[in-house]
Amino acid sequence: MTFGLLVGGLLGLVGGGGSILAVPALVYGVGMPLTAAIPSSLLVVGASSAVALLPRLRQGLNWTLALIIGATGGITAYAGTLVNRMLDQRTLLVVFAAIMILAGIRMFMPTKSSTGSCYNAGRSVRWRRCLPKALATGVVVGFLTGLLGVGGGFLIVPALTLVLGLPMALAVGTSLAIIVINSMGGFISHLGNIDVDWKNTVVFTVTAMAASLLAGRLGRSLPDKALKHGFAILVMLVAGYVIVQAFMV
Repeated sequence: MTFGLLVGGLLGLVGGGGSILAVPALVYGVGMPLTAAIPSSLLVVGASSAVALLPRLRQGLNWTLALIIGATGGITAYAGTLVNRMLDQRTLLVVFAAIMILAGIRMFMPTKSSTGSCYNAGRSVRWRRCLPKALATGVVVGFLTGLLGVGGGFLIVPALTLVLGLPMALAVGTSLAIIVINSMGGFISHLGNIDVDWKNTVVFTVTAMAASLLAGRLGRSLPDKALKHGFAILVMLVAGYVIVQAFMV
């Protein structure tokens, strides 16, 4: 339950992050094998993100971008799943830890949340410039979703704010919507070779959903910078633990 609270809390607070903690939490905290942890994490993250999205609806989100990036990612998740089945557990865990470290470093870097190269201050999207970037974002995030069992929020939020130029409030809500779509696509892509511990997965999911709803309400009143830096430190600590465990297998 503790791990479910942590994963759901991070998703509710910053629109991502809980997804890259779900797999190590299920593997090392709950004791699932990696083959079961990946599809289980997608179920946990997808359900938690759907609940965390509710308090963000008032702040708005870009449904069109969410559908474009989410649909593209849902397709490329299958390619990630195929690669996943060709790699051994140690390789996957090392890759997972490396991405976590990069995500943590990225969270320390400053971001601009007002306007960008393809999002106007008047809240309109310049589709000629944004569509190729949105499609590319969906391809990368979707592939990682299938490969590593993550919803991709730790990549989506920076992509939406820096690459597409969405304001932070819109980026968080849009990220959660994309995570739901990507998680569903990733979970479906694993159905042909699924091995889920349903009892632990359901407990983890319900706990994460409750935490994400409460954290989503709380996140609207906390400083964004403090949340990002705290999350970055936590991610890099977990990445170090994953690396140690990977080489002890």
